[in-house]
Amino acid sequence: MRKLLIAIAVAFSLQSGAHAGLAEGASAYNAKNYALALKEIAPLAQAGNADAQHLLGLMYYMGRGVKRDYKQAFEWHRKAALQGKADAEYVIAAMYYQGNAVPQDHRQAVYWFRKAAEQGHAQAQHALGLMYKYHQAGVPQDYVLAYMLWNLSAAGGNMNAVEQRAALSKQMTQEQIEEGQALSSAWKPGTPLPTASRTGASG
Repeated sequence: MRKLLIAIAVAFSLQSGAHAGLAEGASAYNAKNYALALKEIAPLAQAGNADAQHLLGLMYYMGRGVKRDYKQAFEWHRKAALQGKADAEYVIAAMYYQGNAVPQDHRQAVYWFRKAAEQGHAQAQHALGLMYKYHQAGVPQDYVLAYMLWNLSAAGGNMNAVEQRAALSKQMTQEQIEEGQALSSAWKPGTPLPTASRTGASG
């Protein structure tokens, strides 16, 4: 069986209207001034700012400005994920999938990957597509849904999805490709992703 590898992204982007301290903390983080980043970010995270919680979680995950602590990384990301922060939902999903700091739980991994993917998170869409392609983590094999998800992920800039979509298309019928294209064209961020397709249950 192919091993599904899920990478945790460490990129951080600010949402519009972010607190000034958050912008300063993110700038310090990007400049590798982790002590200043921690000083700016930690109070905001403790006050409930989801962006700050996500960044603080990354600092614990990477051991930047703080001692590496995966349990703290998980807890801060979970706080942000529960507020709907897609990047944090993706990290939580990857940690559940790998059993990193928490017991391995593929059901929870799929749940959080799907939540992030439904917000348009390209890496989460890519990961969910892998599960549909390879029948992993209790997800049924469905080439059409894998193709759809990789279509969306590719549009979001994920180059792995571009390559895997091209390889998958060689194993699909024209009808399956057309359904995958139609599903990805019809889907809008913030709406549920389909859980089954008409033609893609088998390759």
